[in-house]
Amino acid sequence: MNAPAASGVITITTDFGHQGPFVGVMKGCILTRFPQARLIDLTHEIVVHWPAEAGFWLARAYSYFPAGTVHLAVVDPGVGTSRNAIVVSAGGHYFVAPDNGLLAPVVGRSKDALIVSVGSAQLASIGVHRPGATFHGRDIFAPLAAELAAGRCRPEDLGETVATLVPSWVEEPSIEARSVTGVVITIDHFGNLITNIEGSLIERFRLPLVHAGNHSFSLMRTYADTRPGEYLALVNSFGVVEIARAEDSAAEGLGLSRGAPVVVRDRTDQP
Repeated sequence: MNAPAASGVITITTDFGHQGPFVGVMKGCILTRFPQARLIDLTHEIVVHWPAEAGFWLARAYSYFPAGTVHLAVVDPGVGTSRNAIVVSAGGHYFVAPDNGLLAPVVGRSKDALIVSVGSAQLASIGVHRPGATFHGRDIFAPLAAELAAGRCRPEDLGETVATLVPSWVEEPSIEARSVTGVVITIDHFGNLITNIEGSLIERFRLPLVHAGNHSFSLMRTYADTRPGEYLALVNSFGVVEIARAEDSAAEGLGLSRGAPVVVRDRTDQP
């Protein structure tokens, strides 16, 4: 596989929020090693301790960045344990994260993924000798991202190539003859319930009806296709099914959260 040249761009995804210095310190570690790095905050509002949401967003956002971008993601409830650090090359991009299911959606959508389990000897070779037990974002992942983005190493230089990684905490949608079943994977700032059901999976339904929380919602084109306060479903800008409430919060109104099951059927073929 011909890997692209490093672009110097690093995106950062965490569940750290903005309380405290954690994100800033990671950026400082990167810039100390690679002052020319261009740092992009993808999001720091991943729900805490849930790698599945970070993987969902990474898999759908990375292609909007230049080839050779390094995507650093730290949602790491197992920090300090025996879980591995991994580097993945996929789709012309590089990914650095704990091996806890976070990168499973990226690898699952790629035909050319190379997965490397980072070894202690390779960490030592880039000056990482005694990482602490509670902040691997600073001590391990930021240095790895900086070295990759600077073009000073390739993924295969950093450890052993492996065939598999830890699977995602959330299963892929179930596709049946008369239905597609997924889950709410995230909730955005507007209270929209974003699912892991790709719009392409429901194209076979003539009149799709989306079911969640004992409610059903017609599939519309955009938010303004119904009156303020009314609910709807649509295929959003990232190509997945979303349940929304016009000019209001669907999450608050319906009392649904991440992990809630969502089923799509044809309106003319209800059980």
